[in-house]
Amino acid sequence: MGKLIFNQEKIGNQEEFIKICPFNALVIENEQVTVNSACKMCKLCVKKGPEGAAIIFEEEKISIDKSQWRGIMVYVDHVDGEIHPVTYELIGKAKELASKISHPVYAVFIGSNIEKQAEELLHYGVDKVFVYDQMELARFNIETYTNALEKFVNEVKPTAMIMGATSVGRQLAPRVAARLKTGLTADCTVLDIDENTDLAQIRPAFGGNIMAHILTPNHRPQMATVRYKVMEAAPRMEKASGDIVKCTLEEEKLSTNIEVIDIVLKEKEQFIEASEVLVVAGRGIKKQEDLAMLQELADALGGQMACTRPLAETGWMEAKRQVGLSGRTVRPKLIITCGVSGAIQFAAGMKNSENIIAINKDENAAIFKSAHYCIVGDLYEIIPQLIEKIKLSKGA
Repeated sequence: MGKLIFNQEKIGNQEEFIKICPFNALVIENEQVTVNSACKMCKLCVKKGPEGAAIIFEEEKISIDKSQWRGIMVYVDHVDGEIHPVTYELIGKAKELASKISHPVYAVFIGSNIEKQAEELLHYGVDKVFVYDQMELARFNIETYTNALEKFVNEVKPTAMIMGATSVGRQLAPRVAARLKTGLTADCTVLDIDENTDLAQIRPAFGGNIMAHILTPNHRPQMATVRYKVMEAAPRMEKASGDIVKCTLEEEKLSTNIEVIDIVLKEKEQFIEASEVLVVAGRGIKKQEDLAMLQELADALGGQMACTRPLAETGWMEAKRQVGLSGRTVRPKLIITCGVSGAIQFAAGMKNSENIIAINKDENAAIFKSAHYCIVGDLYEIIPQLIEKIKLSKGA
């Protein structure tokens, strides 16, 4: 990217010169013409101003030898060795990307007493599992885990790193990116890769109204985080393949300024991402008391209740039950939307569900474009009948 440099002696009439800019980006400060943040780099001041009054200084572009960077790396997200299922989804995507450029797939596993779990990863088609197995790494620590990933990157040089957008991943990824001075795209919904190994990172922007297509062509590694339930998990193979690479972090890299006083386990709960059946309430619900009807339907199907953003914002339901790009991404076997219009943000958060049933009295509702089964009608008439039929079926 270039920058403007002004030769004050050649500008002449300053007032006339600053009028050249249609964006009011040229200003006079301390009797000198300068430029502010409104500049669009249209170069009109260079073209229409006195010769030599304004010039564009092109900064030297950073270049990188992409051939020195090989492999797609997946961070193994876990708690006490119990691997988060998003890891298997990322391995599945990593294998797909790696096959396009003939690169290996790596997994980086950081913890303590995790040898057995690391061997399990070899059943999912990973070429190498790099294991940092040390007592000091037993619990997640942002400083020591960043040191481990920095060491891995410096030694192995993967072309791309993908991590789950979990509570750990959301902390770790940006710190690692800052340490490595590279780019990071959060909450990607689509990942692809070009022949030149540039990772195409696609994510919703401006509230989901557009899909941003992001590239990191001049830096390596390329980094992205992906939410749980967005990608297809890699299938487990009966036969293990690949290698375990044991790694060690130096003592000085294990020192930390963070002291963990205590760890208190919170009460286990079933999140909507793990539910196989969801009944979703939309703005078609007239009052909060009517949610009991949808809860009855969810109970009859052995599922959970969820909602759209407007219901979460009004406080009718908890934010953790919101489906969509600004809420949770889900992939149940069955999802029934009740009075949901089908805004793009919501549809993107549930589009991979196996069976989508939509109930809406507006036959032109956008939700019907995503649904496998469409019911046009009043949900207050349809849902009680549906509950009755389910109960009769169970009774039979």
